[in-house]
Amino acid sequence: MSAMESTVETTREKKARPRQGLVLVLAGAAQAMVGVDIAIVNVALPSIQRDLGVSQASLQWIVVAYGLLLGGFLLVGGRITDLLGRRRIMLAGLGLFTAASLLAGVAQHVGMLIAARGLQGLGGALIAPAALSLLAVTFREGRERNRAFGILGAVASVGGTVGVVASGLIAAGPGWRWAFFINVPAGLVLIALATICLGADEPRGRSGRLDVAAASTVTGGLLTFVYALHHASTHGWTSAITLAWFIAAGVLTAAFVWLEKRSPAPLVPARALRNRTLVAANLTALLVFGAFFSFIFLGSLLMQQELGYSPTHTGLAWLATTTTVLVASSAAGRLAAAVSVRRLLVIGLMLVTVGMVWLTQVPADVDYVSDLLPAFLLAGLGFGLCAPSLQIGALSGVTESESGLASGLIETMREIGGAAGVAAVSTVLVAGTGLGGFHTAFAAIGILAGLGAITAVTGFRRYA
Repeated sequence: MSAMESTVETTREKKARPRQGLVLVLAGAAQAMVGVDIAIVNVALPSIQRDLGVSQASLQWIVVAYGLLLGGFLLVGGRITDLLGRRRIMLAGLGLFTAASLLAGVAQHVGMLIAARGLQGLGGALIAPAALSLLAVTFREGRERNRAFGILGAVASVGGTVGVVASGLIAAGPGWRWAFFINVPAGLVLIALATICLGADEPRGRSGRLDVAAASTVTGGLLTFVYALHHASTHGWTSAITLAWFIAAGVLTAAFVWLEKRSPAPLVPARALRNRTLVAANLTALLVFGAFFSFIFLGSLLMQQELGYSPTHTGLAWLATTTTVLVASSAAGRLAAAVSVRRLLVIGLMLVTVGMVWLTQVPADVDYVSDLLPAFLLAGLGFGLCAPSLQIGALSGVTESESGLASGLIETMREIGGAAGVAAVSTVLVAGTGLGGFHTAFAAIGILAGLGAITAVTGFRRYA
């Protein structure tokens, strides 16, 4: 390369840096908005039930509708990001999420609120893979991308706990409607930022087509599977209706596999499944996020039901985990190249396992500092190391044209793992009694984390 060409390249890189920063802010803020809304209504549910006269049977759907549409459409969201363009899909997702948030905030009856929550989930299914894909194509693979994913992983990991904190404070302050109203100005700002900082999408060739039949079967299978998990947690795993839903999910998944084998343009190309690091990252993510969301769910129930914490007190208690997740995630992006994704995952999951073992010993006369805080710190450090490591692993060696698909896959595992983990841990909790039931359920979360460590050791290459 000549001196003049080198100068031109250096000038381009300098000009690109401010745009990289804006893309990182956009992706992180959009991901945070999606993550926070997974949990933000949990503590506020009693207030919603009282104000709208919601039955106990309908109450869970305010939470389920969001996770159901989010988990069901992530894979398709990732694929159409590759086909239609990252800018288009990010703007579409942000627009839908913002409008749905406004609809949820003004809802006058539970049906309207549930529908709005479903539309929020659909918007999130477009935003999440587009955000990951934007980082993958904006930052060069290696140290630069790892640092970006470390920041994004920190934001994604704290989203759930921030949602719990915010839910308690909002419910005790301006009221539950503001859990949705705050997304409206935030969404409008992000739409403006995306319009300004994202370049126009490149034109797509005729080869870029979505296999509608495969997309329909895999989305139907994921929706049915997530619904079956929620149904199992409330009606039992062996009830006839629960089993019927699981069978239906299996049939749709089998149809998807059959269609993929015969499709000239498969939704998930076979070469993606031959990427060992991508497969290992997704299997590990299933277990990591199953443990993570179960931990938030179970910890919140423990503090409010058994220990008598108020919603605000519960939210503030989670700050220990939120802070350590943020610190560990930021560090993980820098450590990934030196330590390896494989080792970071194993270290992180071992910390989580120790934290869960600690919680199996929580006494009835609990002291937050000595009985809960050590476990909350260990879990925060562990999950903080895992989140960006999984994102880095999932997008390592993936071509730019399939970065959306890879992003959709890892985000799907996040949501499916979370739903499955919460459903399984709920079953364990219900089978027990009182504090003993919580001890057993925390042990189950520890087992999930331990299994995740095993998949990381066996799935990732030694120096991956």
